[in-house]
Amino acid sequence: MKHFKFYSKKDILSLTKVRRFETRIGERIQHLLEGADWPEGLIQSSAKYVLVGIPEDIGVKANLGIGGADSNWIPFLSEFLNVQSNDFFTGEDILMLGHFDFGDIKYLIENNAYSPDEKIDAYRHAVTAIDEEVEAIMKIIAAANKIPIVIGGGHNNSYPLIKGVSKGMYKAEKIPLAQINCINVDSHADYKNMEGRHSGNAFRYAEADGYMGKYAIIGLHENYISQNVLTDIHANPFIKYSTYEDIFIHERLNFIQAVAQATGFTEDTYTGIELDIDAIEYALSSASTPSGISVLQARQFISFASTDAKVAYLHISEGASQLADGTKDETTGRLISYLVTDFVKSNSRS
Repeated sequence: MKHFKFYSKKDILSLTKVRRFETRIGERIQHLLEGADWPEGLIQSSAKYVLVGIPEDIGVKANLGIGGADSNWIPFLSEFLNVQSNDFFTGEDILMLGHFDFGDIKYLIENNAYSPDEKIDAYRHAVTAIDEEVEAIMKIIAAANKIPIVIGGGHNNSYPLIKGVSKGMYKAEKIPLAQINCINVDSHADYKNMEGRHSGNAFRYAEADGYMGKYAIIGLHENYISQNVLTDIHANPFIKYSTYEDIFIHERLNFIQAVAQATGFTEDTYTGIELDIDAIEYALSSASTPSGISVLQARQFISFASTDAKVAYLHISEGASQLADGTKDETTGRLISYLVTDFVKSNSRS
């Protein structure tokens, strides 16, 4: 795996603040043995979940967005690995696999004299290369009967995640067809035209290639969906959505009802749980919003969906600790840490 760094115990402990009379997640989380065959090590592990980082913003830039989605992996790990290991959450059920580093690809694109249009084309070509590597690892994780927990990175990574997990679950004989469903809490549908890969069309590609069955979107912002995408969604019986305005402005249903509607729509098979950080009010992302769901509602979504759905994976995308325009938020890593612990606690109890 050219762009993947596998983590050792030393790597994990370097970010863990060991303290007398306390035990942190970093001291209990599983890891692969150095030098061992990693797919076999994964199969032999007792862990139910596999944690993977994809800190890249190439897909966001390919969608004409603000860079910075590559800045949050280490801040997240620094928070997550220092969560207390206790009766509520021990951390022993998670294997820390590692993270992708596509910095060389980004450097190559950004340090060549491309015209603006050529740079966009280069980013989109690079996303296709990222897709292949992400898919390969996700397929192995799912084939080993593990649940990936993926921290992004752009929402472009949903496509190789869906594709890889679908193939892996089919190989493991967990599903009769190489196809899974998705629930996505997002301000945007990420169902734009197939104009080249980027963070705005992952679900369109996943459906077109036959790896995504049903797609449920919660909290879609009416102001940020183009008419051509809306027309396509309305004509598609395998897509169901509720808008932010439906839930919070017109109060046609409450938030938990919207989540229940989505889990009911996708209950026929395994389902990926997706949360775009740009759906959360004032959370730092490439498309931060002053009008979104609260952190409490984001946590409730993760908890409810992971209990009510047959979970294929968790993907938290688009979060940033620092954007390319200099905007910073040092709490984003802790926010995502809460979401991951909520997911594992709830899914383990279901």
